Amino acid sequence: MKTLASVRKGKRRSGLTRLACASLIATVGVAACHSDRGAELPTSGASAERGRQRIEAYGCGSCHMIPGIGDATGLVGPSLENFGRRTFIAGRLPNSRANLVRWIMKPQSVAPGNAMPNLGINERDARDISAYLYTLR
Repeated sequence: MKTLASVRKGKRRSGLTRLACASLIATVGVAACHSDRGAELPTSGASAERGRQRIEAYGCGSCHMIPGIGDATGLVGPSLENFGRRTFIAGRLPNSRANLVRWIMKPQSVAPGNAMPNLGINERDARDISAYLYTLR
C-alpha cells in the first residue's frame, strides 16, 4: 500500500523528470536552429566562381542582398548572407544540395505562389549557384 509520503515523492520525481525532458528538448531545438554545421557541400564539378557569374547574369541581386555580388541589394527576397550556415531553404526545405538545386530551378513547384519566380535555370547553373551560396558562411 502506498503511503502519502511515497505518493508525494513519486509526484516530485515525475515533475522533475518532465522538467528535465522539457529542458533537453528545448536545448536540442535551440542548438539545431543555431548549428554551425550548415548545409552539405555542393556536388563535385560545381563551380562557385561560375555560380557567382550566373547569379549576376540571372539578376538574382535585384531581389536578394548577396555578399560578393555587385549591386545585389534587392529587398524583395531574403538576404543570402550566411546562406551556407542555414538549416532551411525558404523556411521549409532542409538545406541540402539536392533541395537547393530543386529550389533554384523551380521554386514555384516547391512553394506555389511564393515571391521567387521560375527563371528557367538549368541544372548545371543551379549547381554552380548552389556552390557559390554555400561559400557564404
